[in-house]
Amino acid sequence: MDKETYNYHILSNGIRVIHKQVNTPISHVGFIVNTGTRDEIENENGIAHFIEHLIFKGTQKRSTYQVLSYLENVGGDLNAYTTKEETFFYASIINTYIERAFELLSDIVFHSSFHKEDIETEKDVVIEEIKSYKDNPSELIFDEFENILFDGHPLGTNILGTNRSVKSFTKQKIKNFIQRNYHTNQMVISIVGNVNFKKCVRLSQKYFEIITQTNRPYQRQNFTDFAVRHQVKKQRSIQAHALIGRALPHFNEKKNQTAVLLNNILGGPGLNTRLNLAIREKNGYVYTIESIYSPLSDAGLFSVYTASDSKNLDKIIELIHKEMQKLRTQKLGSLQLHRAHLQLIGQIYIFHESNLNEMLSIGKNHLIYKDVEKITQIVEKIKSITSSDLLELANEIFDKDYLSSLIYKNK
Repeated sequence: MDKETYNYHILSNGIRVIHKQVNTPISHVGFIVNTGTRDEIENENGIAHFIEHLIFKGTQKRSTYQVLSYLENVGGDLNAYTTKEETFFYASIINTYIERAFELLSDIVFHSSFHKEDIETEKDVVIEEIKSYKDNPSELIFDEFENILFDGHPLGTNILGTNRSVKSFTKQKIKNFIQRNYHTNQMVISIVGNVNFKKCVRLSQKYFEIITQTNRPYQRQNFTDFAVRHQVKKQRSIQAHALIGRALPHFNEKKNQTAVLLNNILGGPGLNTRLNLAIREKNGYVYTIESIYSPLSDAGLFSVYTASDSKNLDKIIELIHKEMQKLRTQKLGSLQLHRAHLQLIGQIYIFHESNLNEMLSIGKNHLIYKDVEKITQIVEKIKSITSSDLLELANEIFDKDYLSSLIYKNK
């Protein structure tokens, strides 16, 4: 079988299945729902994430211990995450026991008991999680910056919620959110492992076709307010922390891939990025400096984060804008462009070498785009990005007049 072959199936209730067979003793099975924090309404802030927590607390036929032990007893693992736009439940297990993964994922997602005592206990857990974020300025600043950029829009709300909102959650509120957002036409089962496609379809039918078909009855609220905002806050911290960036409109596929490459050049994960070389290696001003490009289904977010001694912060911000301006005015030479292509392509191959990453990636992409591109197709599109493409997009994104900022200064 072609190692880049993806197999597709749609269950009778509209749940989609995507499968990739690889030669490995471990299978990864995921269940992704196209709902997250942005789908919460007033007084629900944090409930999507809270449900992700609560789903592990027991079902109509399993106690919390039985949920946690069902896969772990045979060396498996169960996990989940929530973002602004999706909730992903997933399991990793030896191929021999893959049916357990299908059975358990179906059970916890569709048959959770939501006992009152579990709800109350989990409130305390999540409130402690909120406290830990507030205690960590390098994480808190990202949440607060998104709140500034997406002010008044659901994309700006905190994934964890607030102490007040979490304390208000009831079984009825939880059921209301699930009923409004957990619809079969917004769900995907994703499998990567050495189990054939026919068996995976059969297991999907056995454990997921029992769910009644439903369709999402509403459209998400689009983001349209791209106002520039600047804030400086006092924060108990040894270092000063800064985020500079902006909300972005939705990009088409070519522009999105160009943005990924541009971000990789400016401040991506490599140590040879423009920002790291100019600010850390040359001047020694920082330990951490990075840029992040986050595409969303109908918008996007670009930002540069750093932390430093307060006395150096103004110089660092000046250097950040200087490096952005270089990318707006100076085209990459052919060798620079070739190296940038190679670096991003290598990073993509390394990322997808992990079968868990592959399962999560194809599940999310199938949910959003229906079809999933092969890595070889993505590579060819990256190679087609020109210096002119990068220069044009740099001028659009890095215009200083359109960049917002949030700075934490020491108290």
